[in-house]
Amino acid sequence: MSERYMRRLVAERRIPFHKLGRSVRIKAADLAAHVESGRVEPLTASGVWRDLQRVA
Repeated sequence: MSERYMRRLVAERRIPFHKLGRSVRIKAADLAAHVESGRVEPLTASGVWRDLQRVA
């Protein structure tokens, strides 16, 4: 992740952080949780067919 992206997360308060003077600290566990929340599972053929059957 770029520094700019991390600053945006902090500014939008989308990730927990601690402010110590001018420094901003983020726990490794909080960062890992943010990354994991954006995880997308790969598509499978059976999953695609199942979703198509729900639509029809």
